[in-house]
Amino acid sequence: MEFLGERHSGYFRRSLQSLSAAIGEEAARTRLAALARQPLDAAALEALAAAVAVPGDTGATLRRTRTWLMLTLIERDLGGAASLEEVCTTMTRFAAFATGSALRCAAGELAARHGRPLDRQGRAQDLLAVGMGKAGGDELNVSSDLDLVFVHREDGESEGVDGAGRIASSEWMHRLARRTIELLAEYTADGFVFRVDTRLRPNGDSGPLVVSHGMLEQYFYGQGREWERFAWLKGRVLADSGLAGEAARRDDESSLERIVAPFVFRRYMDYEAFAALRDLHAKIRGEVARRAARDPGAIDVKLGRGGIREIEFTAQLFQVVRGGRDPALRSRSTLETLATLVDRGLLPADESEALAGAYRLLRRTEHALQYREDAQTHRLPNEDGDREQIAAMLRMPRSGFDREIASATEQVARIFDRLLAPEEPGDADAQAGEAGEGELDAEVRRRFDAFRSGPRYGAARPETRAAIERLLATAVQKRTGNAGLVRLVDLLDTVCRRPAYVALLGKYPEAFGRVLRILDWAKWPADYLMQHPVVLDELLDGQLLDPTDYEAWARQLRERVDAARHDGEPDVERQMDIVREAHHAQVFRLMAQDLAGRLSVERVSDHLSELADRVLDLAIDLVWATLRLRFRDAPRFAAVAYGRLGGKELGYTSDLDLVFLYDDDDERAPEAYAQLAQRLSGWLSARTAAGLLFEIDLRLRPNGAAGLLVSRLSAFEAYQRESAWVWEHQALTRARFSAGDRAIGERFEAIRREALSQRRELPGLRDEVMAMRRRMHEGHPNRSALFDLKHDRGGMVDIEFLVQFLVLGHSCDHPTLLDNAGNIALLGRAAACGLIDASLATRCADAYRRYRKLQHQLKLDDAAYARVEPDVVAAEREAVIGLWESVLGPR
Repeated sequence: MEFLGERHSGYFRRSLQSLSAAIGEEAARTRLAALARQPLDAAALEALAAAVAVPGDTGATLRRTRTWLMLTLIERDLGGAASLEEVCTTMTRFAAFATGSALRCAAGELAARHGRPLDRQGRAQDLLAVGMGKAGGDELNVSSDLDLVFVHREDGESEGVDGAGRIASSEWMHRLARRTIELLAEYTADGFVFRVDTRLRPNGDSGPLVVSHGMLEQYFYGQGREWERFAWLKGRVLADSGLAGEAARRDDESSLERIVAPFVFRRYMDYEAFAALRDLHAKIRGEVARRAARDPGAIDVKLGRGGIREIEFTAQLFQVVRGGRDPALRSRSTLETLATLVDRGLLPADESEALAGAYRLLRRTEHALQYREDAQTHRLPNEDGDREQIAAMLRMPRSGFDREIASATEQVARIFDRLLAPEEPGDADAQAGEAGEGELDAEVRRRFDAFRSGPRYGAARPETRAAIERLLATAVQKRTGNAGLVRLVDLLDTVCRRPAYVALLGKYPEAFGRVLRILDWAKWPADYLMQHPVVLDELLDGQLLDPTDYEAWARQLRERVDAARHDGEPDVERQMDIVREAHHAQVFRLMAQDLAGRLSVERVSDHLSELADRVLDLAIDLVWATLRLRFRDAPRFAAVAYGRLGGKELGYTSDLDLVFLYDDDDERAPEAYAQLAQRLSGWLSARTAAGLLFEIDLRLRPNGAAGLLVSRLSAFEAYQRESAWVWEHQALTRARFSAGDRAIGERFEAIRREALSQRRELPGLRDEVMAMRRRMHEGHPNRSALFDLKHDRGGMVDIEFLVQFLVLGHSCDHPTLLDNAGNIALLGRAAACGLIDASLATRCADAYRRYRKLQHQLKLDDAAYARVEPDVVAAEREAVIGLWESVLGPR
């Protein structure tokens, strides 16, 4: 039988000939044919190693195993039986197997002379081999170097043998590492196992071969360079020396992860990574250009323009920049990361597909090049014979192969160049010269000067100060208003200690333009941006102004929160920060859409209310999961929204009026749900490093501040039927289920309807409503000449009381009024039922809309009160007072 590898690979032919000489041609061909029929999984790999083992010689066993493995992969790949994933996974699996075998062999030799290495507490410890690059990402190619970093727990002393032979554990580990490398890299008549490269360790060739956890951590935070973050992104423990046991290995891996993760993934969006990657890539392209000069026409499929490295860098760029906030972006797999970028809305689907397709083609081409002579080459020659052979190995016609290579690399280069486009400071400098600061308002100039002489600006790095000056010049050139310029100075003063944010604004002119519009728009959005600069990242989203899929938003947030763990337990503080950061970011998106005129005031409130519901639902689950008194998986507990949230009229700064209910007969329920209500309130209202989530008001619960924090559903029902005041039923007209157990939500709605539809004597109801309205008016005196949109007569509260009176007085005969449909809709329904004049109802509905719009703008301007000149809303006041008098009579 003839193998495909014999046609295309000199290495395949030589190796098969050598194996045939050792065991006979028929036996060699029969074994290879059998191996090539199916993938080499872990069990098959171990069986192969056992079948070709050389007793007492681990190195020879591994070298022979590799030869059979390589021939198997070549045959399966050339025949179309093996996917790219199979080839890479099999090679990586073998790397882990071989490294582990070499480590354990060498460790056994050392332990026989010196005993096991111990830490300072006298516990046995292992040497961990961390696979870097493609080895860590399960993406190893067939002739790749094996990039390793050797790590151990801490220094100590070996236990010795019969009281002698003790040496420092660090020396023990160094000897073990050197012997392991020797076993893997030694070249004999059987070939080699892997070329081992350890230069990615701290300080490279000049650093120690083995590092302890403490040394690694100290290096990261004292000397670690930006490019090393990209290197460690894929780092993964491949194997250990097998002396300390499985539990110790798990602990050591967890400890190592706690050191590496914060170094690679920053908690804020890290846009300085763009510059670091740009510099690294420039060096690589420079080296590739020098090589290309010696071999014109050849293509470097790994390091050349549009090559494999640019695809990997594209994925890694998003991972390093955003992975600190989104654990889903921490995958070590390039293809998996490209798919996640689409799911997160960070990369268009067509670009992700183009990158993934190019990656597969270029990696398969790389393998074909290496199959020929088992050489670590990535250069696709320009000679016709070479191109035709590689195309044939990929089962493609020569013309189609050349066309696809050219198309793939061009697409990759275009996408990569767009993402990594360098800043052009010269333009901003030119603008600064043209615009100057000579025409600045005196107060603005004073703020500029004060900022430049301030401590934060002075402490910033020179490149950060230069970037800030370019941003200020651009803002002046764009004719930003005086208020916007002052707010820009305040924002830059806030973020200049985090150069990543300055880098973001400098790199993305469109994003900076949006920031300037927000700063010029109103005070509250500007203050929000300064309080939560982390939301600046949202400006880069091409879908910033598109509607949000809250189902997907909540799912992704839950994934991120679930991943926030420490030693297997929920990291509550980090979870609280993650939820706050996500909520701030979404509020900022809504503000951007609001500023762009995409949303009416009513739609802003709808979105904010939906957002609050989703956060509440998640918070209930998170808090319940941490309770010592928890006695079931899912709590039978619900949050009912009153007030602005209940009526879906939430504003950017609104409190949440909540009532907590439970329905559970377990004897432990009262104490457990009381603790849940208390912890949940604190969880929602606590101010953390990420800021404030919500202010919570629980005073609308049965019996107010004197009542229990959470009510049994049956007790709540009895209270509403027998004890509630009229004002409490007024509040109930705007109440709705918000989050938690939906079955409780359904029962609450039935209770609400029953309570509201009681038949009431209208004169008595009128007196109660009028008395409550007087008390509210007295509680919000307005001594100015302005009209208070909310509290003055003819204002918003009058409309709300009118609707509440109509619901309480007439829903017994007109059930359509029981729906929590909002004040505007209920006015229309009351008119349709013949309860109020239709024309007057329309005018009052329009007045309510106008009031809300004016109130919204005043809140954005951070006004202390929502008050306007009386003439501005004279017609609206007249309509509201007219409806009040027609329904409730004169005051």
